[in-house]
Amino acid sequence: MIEIAVPGREPFQIASVVLDYNGTIAVDGKIPMELKPLLVKLRKLLPVFVLTADTYGSARAQCEPLGLQVRTFPQENAAVCKEEIVRELGGKNVACLGNGFNDISMFQAAGLGIAVLDGEGLCTSLLPHAAVLCRSSAEALALLLNPKRVIADLRS
Repeated sequence: MIEIAVPGREPFQIASVVLDYNGTIAVDGKIPMELKPLLVKLRKLLPVFVLTADTYGSARAQCEPLGLQVRTFPQENAAVCKEEIVRELGGKNVACLGNGFNDISMFQAAGLGIAVLDGEGLCTSLLPHAAVLCRSSAEALALLLNPKRVIADLRS
């Protein structure tokens, strides 16, 4: 568990992390090399789940060697599937990373939502539902690995 005690707020008690795949931690179905050590380090602290419709058919081959748990779902109703998985994992005890319109519901269900603006862009409709915006997936993963950064972003 990662506890993040932000002054003026209830502490975040993060028991698991949920990552959107394409556009967030993968580009064209592949995880960039610079993210792999960060993902392994995070997985050693908490269970890490990757949610994907697996458009490129590569998610399991990319994620499982890193110890990441992959959850797939049909391409239609992705938002509903993502939200259900976050709720199943504990809702407010989940931190999630995403960049798309279909991530809004999971951000609403999670305790901490981190929007990622990386090479595939960011749906601006997601921004009001995010606690933090990061310029890249690497920065977002580093944020979780260094909770004082979250405190600096969110303190009152």
